Amino acid sequence: MPLPHAPRTSRLFFTFAAALLSAGTAAIAAPVAATVENGTTTTACAEEDNVSMVLRGDGIRRMRIEALQPDYLDKIGKDITAPDFSGCNFDGGAHPTDPAHRFKKRTVVLLDNAQWRIVGMTLPTFWRPQRVPVQVDNRSDRGFHLLQVFKKENGKALEAIVLYPSDGYWRLKPLPEARFGDGVYGSSFLLGPVEQAGRPVVNIASIRVVTKPLAIHLRFANGGSALAKVDEISRKRTALDVTLTKPTANAQPFAVLRSMYVTPDNADMSEVRWQESPSAALQAKPLPEVKSLQATQVRFGRSLPSKHNTSAPDIEFSGFDNEAR
Repeated sequence: MPLPHAPRTSRLFFTFAAALLSAGTAAIAAPVAATVENGTTTTACAEEDNVSMVLRGDGIRRMRIEALQPDYLDKIGKDITAPDFSGCNFDGGAHPTDPAHRFKKRTVVLLDNAQWRIVGMTLPTFWRPQRVPVQVDNRSDRGFHLLQVFKKENGKALEAIVLYPSDGYWRLKPLPEARFGDGVYGSSFLLGPVEQAGRPVVNIASIRVVTKPLAIHLRFANGGSALAKVDEISRKRTALDVTLTKPTANAQPFAVLRSMYVTPDNADMSEVRWQESPSAALQAKPLPEVKSLQATQVRFGRSLPSKHNTSAPDIEFSGFDNEAR
């Protein structure tokens, strides 16, 4: 004899319970891990980006990127920020192997209000010819080699973000302590579909910056886009929450950390700290000992104070997720 149909209220209860269970399962699903590969080469030049930490993964749609103060910040007596070309085959000009495309030098203030100052700069020479359209709120321009984002604090503009439209490089730093003046950048990174063009690049088709709230929209030349929301700029960190419109594919890196390493005490980053999962123990290795690893969180930084860019921040990638919210 067939069982009687459940009353409508019972069916609704079980449907609701199943939905809650499904939502709970999604909420506690394991975060996505990225593969990090070490492509560092040897150099004696403290002004050459010989460090390439390549991030790959399948299906990643979201991540968080932070510039964090080094753990030893309170121990710094003197912040060493002067360039060191002693081991280099160039002396502060363009790298001898780079092309030199010429431009008319200019500086344009694209926005200046009580909270933000955004500046575009065109350099007299740059290694790539690309001229990327840039829009800041309702103002449009093109041809900048770098965009600078300053946060206003007590009326003073403090630089926290730099983006190079023509090759896709970013630099972030927290707001500096007063004793460090304007502070200093260290490592840089690429975000998006990374390609090789003499060195790693991301080809950007256009950039749109909106300021309420502050967010940077990138449209990539080969399709897809990224939204980098500026979540925090403080003395502790500068943080971007990133969403990609196209999920990543393992064959193409979605980010590369670029930096400098000569010796442990002469480096913009000299060690890697990571977790294989949120519940796993934190691991750490000196940069030369890292080959490949899996991480849901990875921090590129220093435990030993460096005689090069001493106060420069660590850069951390975390929050890898396959959902776009």
